[in-house]
Amino acid sequence: MSYEFKKGLRFKKYEAPYQSPFDKLFDIFKELIIYTSGDFDEAFEWLQQLDVEYSLTTPEYTLDDFLEDLKKKGYLKEEIDTPNGDGKLKITAKTEQAIRQKALNQIFGNLRKSKGGNHKTKQIGTGDEHTGEFRNYHFGDALDKISMTESIKNAQIQNGIGDFMLNESNLVVEDTSFKAQMSTVLMIDISHSMILYGEDRITPAKKVAMALAELITTRYPKDTLDILVFGNDAWPISIQELPYLKVGPYHTNTVAGLQLGLDLLRRKRNTNKQIFMITDGKPSCLRLPDGTYYKNSNGLDTHIVEKCYNMASQARKLHIPITTFMIAQDPYLMQFVKSFTKANQGKAFYTGLKGLGEMIFEDYEQNRKKRIRGI
Repeated sequence: MSYEFKKGLRFKKYEAPYQSPFDKLFDIFKELIIYTSGDFDEAFEWLQQLDVEYSLTTPEYTLDDFLEDLKKKGYLKEEIDTPNGDGKLKITAKTEQAIRQKALNQIFGNLRKSKGGNHKTKQIGTGDEHTGEFRNYHFGDALDKISMTESIKNAQIQNGIGDFMLNESNLVVEDTSFKAQMSTVLMIDISHSMILYGEDRITPAKKVAMALAELITTRYPKDTLDILVFGNDAWPISIQELPYLKVGPYHTNTVAGLQLGLDLLRRKRNTNKQIFMITDGKPSCLRLPDGTYYKNSNGLDTHIVEKCYNMASQARKLHIPITTFMIAQDPYLMQFVKSFTKANQGKAFYTGLKGLGEMIFEDYEQNRKKRIRGI
């Protein structure tokens, strides 16, 4: 069998895009930093082991060269961290941002950036996003909304080119849609079960949080994002703290997380608000008025569960949907999430870790397309 090819076509072996020795090592280093929760020394030890096993470096570019470049490029800083005054290398804010960008590329890499960072709504009128639909000009319409191309076309059709005249009846306006702002709270479960049974669930959860944070701050800068973690208690963390996040010896106080999330959202002026909750375990803890904890890890405790349902109903009354991403497939946990979601009238996904980021973004995009109330 013979094949005939058109002249001018050339076929050659695929070659990956060029990466400098530094860039190749830096990609691996950023991944290791996430797994070691920001511990540079541990990450570099892992990098040394990988170099021995896979020959990542060459005599022309060694790990010592890489270390010097990290310092020169501002990815590392030396801090006095011991009583005797010895220095310790730590990652910088520049590295933290690079890690968030890497997470964004990994999880949301198929997205295109756009300006503004605002949210589409169903309301048509004087806005700032073009819909592609036209209507006749009405007195009071802003002049900058007139589509001159379509208006001139109308005048040519009506009067002809030889006797061209543009009047008010020829003018058309392109409709634009209002854009809303979104306030989001992301809740991350850091109870001990996130690393139980030989499965690392906290690292993918951190990646999703970092990707979502980078997405909102770069693509939708008018939005707000608050991140909180919950174990026995709940507390807010900054975007900068995400790479350093660790699981603790905690139970799961879902109620405390929801209470804090609603408190944070009550302070926001945005009309559109939502909560994302990433968890892999059942609620097993409550903080009592006297400061002590009520804990029960055996099955679903009726008292704790009812408190969760009450929080879900409270969020619904505040028009705050909760989207739960349950990293578990236990039937009784799925039933709890189903009842919780019904009480809130929100959404729930039962997911493995592979598709977690994609589903969180899909739901973020859907929830953000809200109609601005009161217009």
